[in-house]
Amino acid sequence: MSAFTSLPGFRDFYPETFAVRAHIMGVWRETARRYGFEEYDGPPLEPLELYIEKSGAEIVRQLYNFTDKGGREVSLRPEMTPTLARMVGARARALRKPVRWFSIPQLFRYERTQRGRLREHFQWNVDIVGEDHVLADAEVLAVALDALRLLGLTAEDVVARVSDRRILERLLLHAGVPADQLPATYAVIDKLGREDEGRIRERLHEEAGLAAETIAEIFRIFGYGSFEELASAYAGVDGLAEEIDRLAEYFEHLNAMGFGDFVRFDPTIVRGLAYYTGIVFEVFDRAGELRAICGGGRYDNLLRALSDVDLPALGFGMGDVVLAELLADRGLLPTYAPRLDYYIVAIGDGERPLALNLARRLRGAGFSVAYGLRPAGVGRQFKDADARGAERVIVVGPEEAAAGEAIVKEMRTGAESRVPLGELVP
Repeated sequence: MSAFTSLPGFRDFYPETFAVRAHIMGVWRETARRYGFEEYDGPPLEPLELYIEKSGAEIVRQLYNFTDKGGREVSLRPEMTPTLARMVGARARALRKPVRWFSIPQLFRYERTQRGRLREHFQWNVDIVGEDHVLADAEVLAVALDALRLLGLTAEDVVARVSDRRILERLLLHAGVPADQLPATYAVIDKLGREDEGRIRERLHEEAGLAAETIAEIFRIFGYGSFEELASAYAGVDGLAEEIDRLAEYFEHLNAMGFGDFVRFDPTIVRGLAYYTGIVFEVFDRAGELRAICGGGRYDNLLRALSDVDLPALGFGMGDVVLAELLADRGLLPTYAPRLDYYIVAIGDGERPLALNLARRLRGAGFSVAYGLRPAGVGRQFKDADARGAERVIVVGPEEAAAGEAIVKEMRTGAESRVPLGELVP
């Protein structure tokens, strides 16, 4: 037995687990194709400064970073958006707008492992760059929800909780939060529902320096049960009407797309990342048993921060770890079984050249074909064929070879037939 094991937080993909990954990625790619997105990729290793510029120096403690042999400070990518911004910035003038791109990178973060969070995962990133209309915001969430629906999940299984950073900013300023304390306030609000209310109140005072009346008003804001109630209660707040109208249009678009039952307004969704500038969302399982399946929103200032290009942008990331757990809980993962179109049984060594030639022709026609790699009895070869999930077994023996025929056995029914060798390959 090997003394080596995989590193903590990293996965080995045996065929049965790789099949789950392939199934999820297949749906991701198919959904992106249906919406007209193009696939791209970037290097798994980037300059460390790219991530510090976007998220600040504190991000370093979460990274797999090191100094390479050329003396450069580099990091395995923890997310894809900075790479997207770099790549779009490099060719911004030549790219057709809006850019509609997606990728499925493997990402790495040195974090404490727990259910739904590992130190590596694959993530479906879908982004639109160069469009500021609210329909683009609705389109991005529709892509995410359509993929989940294609995987078999319904509005009874998942919900997209939506908010708008512009609305929240107006309301927090109205509540008395100083503009320079908005980032700290967002960071604490992001913990609502995950930390005790008393602790949230303490943190708003200690970390954001907010007064008791301001904290009380913040909790009143989050106490409204619907988008309509909140809009009505704060209709007189300066500049809020335009933001409310935009979000209302967003919900109208999603309803027209058939996703009205999947979406609800939730002002506590702020997304912890500071670069979000508009509508934001997170998708959760309805039972609330897992981490967020997906999250994203509008980040109009990021490209300007990471390149010389100033273009509006928005997108989301959906990881494979939490999604696979939810699909497993719902019994929606495909049952794994190896599958083979043909298995060729050569009775003796004399038929081996004929079997190899037949396999070449069948493979050339697009079929999957296997055969024993060493001499073995017919029974053992049939047993191997069955274990490999062969749909049909082609038997070539001395008599069949002399007659220019082969015996074809349908493994599911046991039916056998003699078929001329020239007719085996379409």
